[in-house]
Amino acid sequence: MKKTPQKYILLTLSLALTAVLAACAVAPTAQQVDERAQQVLKNSFREQGIAKLDRLTLDASNQACSESQGAALDDKLAKAIEAANLQTVKFPADGKLIGSWSEGEKIAQNGRGMTWSDKAGEANGGSCYNCHQISKAELSFGTIGPSLYNYGKLRGVSDPAAADSKAVVDYTWSKLWNSKAFNACSGMPRFGHAGILTEQQLRDLMALLLDPKSPVNQ
Repeated sequence: MKKTPQKYILLTLSLALTAVLAACAVAPTAQQVDERAQQVLKNSFREQGIAKLDRLTLDASNQACSESQGAALDDKLAKAIEAANLQTVKFPADGKLIGSWSEGEKIAQNGRGMTWSDKAGEANGGSCYNCHQISKAELSFGTIGPSLYNYGKLRGVSDPAAADSKAVVDYTWSKLWNSKAFNACSGMPRFGHAGILTEQQLRDLMALLLDPKSPVNQ
């Protein structure tokens, strides 16, 4: 068999290398990178059970935070995002904001829900201990979020139903409903706004945080 001359092999390699370097020299734009990333996401996920592809669609708030790539948002934009999210907060029609702290503890401990293997309509957990210290008795907890131990006690809530506790109670409900109302790029789930937890579940978490008898405030 006739051998290919070495000079032709070297020429072929040189041309290939030149083509690679030329391709690398043209950096993709930020928009192109984003489009490619979105395409990868769409190609990497499929709908199954209750897990639908609409979860990949970002609303304006999440889009702005994603585009910032971890950098602080412009103050005006951040305030606008917070104001828009605050408008989504819904309070119970009956005015009752406090439920059972013992049920709230179960929700905080429960990390299940919203996966393809869960059934539609099943109650979700809050998975609160993944990010926060809550009860002093709990030895395993996350530190992504601040400690919530003594949450109500530190804020002077001796009776959540008292008039002087209204500001703290309303703030806490609003924070649980939509955390982006107070921090534009908060990583905390928007439990009420996103329909993750029910109104009653939110009441129970409120009791866990604010009821003086709750282990949180002992």
